[in-house]
Amino acid sequence: MNNDALVTVQMPVFNGARHLNAAIKSILAQTYTNFEFLIIDDGSTDNSLELLKSFEAIDGRIKLISRENRGLGQTQFQLATSARGTYIAQLDQDDVAHPDRLAKQVNYLIAHPEVVCVGSAYQIIDEHGRLLTALSPPTADAEIQLLNLKGHCAILHPSAMMRKSALDAIGGYNPEFNTAVDIDLWLRLGEFGKLANMPDILVKYRLHKNSASELTGDVQRMEA
Repeated sequence: MNNDALVTVQMPVFNGARHLNAAIKSILAQTYTNFEFLIIDDGSTDNSLELLKSFEAIDGRIKLISRENRGLGQTQFQLATSARGTYIAQLDQDDVAHPDRLAKQVNYLIAHPEVVCVGSAYQIIDEHGRLLTALSPPTADAEIQLLNLKGHCAILHPSAMMRKSALDAIGGYNPEFNTAVDIDLWLRLGEFGKLANMPDILVKYRLHKNSASELTGDVQRMEA
C-alpha cells in the first residue's frame, strides 16, 4: 500500500552546518519521492545558508526560506503553515531519516485514519554518527496520551508525521514556545484524534553537546 499523496518534510535550521549534509541527504534518498522539503534558515551565523542553497540548486523539491532569527516556535509555526502536503513530517537539522521512513509512515496513516500523528522507535547516535543505543516509545494511544498528560513527551518530534488537516484544525504550533514545542503539540493533537508510534526504527537522533540536555530529558521521560 503506497499512494502518491504529497508529503511536506519540514526542517528548521539554525547554525546547523556541521550535520546538515547528512540530514538533508537522508530525506533526498527516501524511497517515497512525492514530497516537498520546506527548510527555514532562522538567521544562521555559520555557513548553513550556503550549504542549503547548494542543495536547493540541485533538487527542486527543496523550498528554502532565509530570514532573520525569530526562534524555534515561530519557525515551526511558519513551516507548518506553509506546508502543502497531506502529511507533514518533521526532521531536525542534526538527525537522520532511514530511507523508508516516509513510505512506512504514509502507509500507516492511510491504514489508520483515526491516527492524527505517528512517531517511531529511534536510534541514538553520537556526533560522529556512531550508534549508542535505541529507544522504543509506547505504541498505543492510551499510553502515549497518559505519558503526555504527565509531562513525559512520548513521541520524538523528529520522528513524527502528522495529518496537515489535524494540525490546521488545532491552530498549528504555538509560536510563543521555543522549548517544549513538541509536548504542547501532542497534548493538543491528542484532544483531536489518536496518537501512535510505529515499532520500526525510522530515525537516528543525534546526541552532541548542543542537544545533550534535550536528549537526557527525553530518555528520562521515556523511562518514567
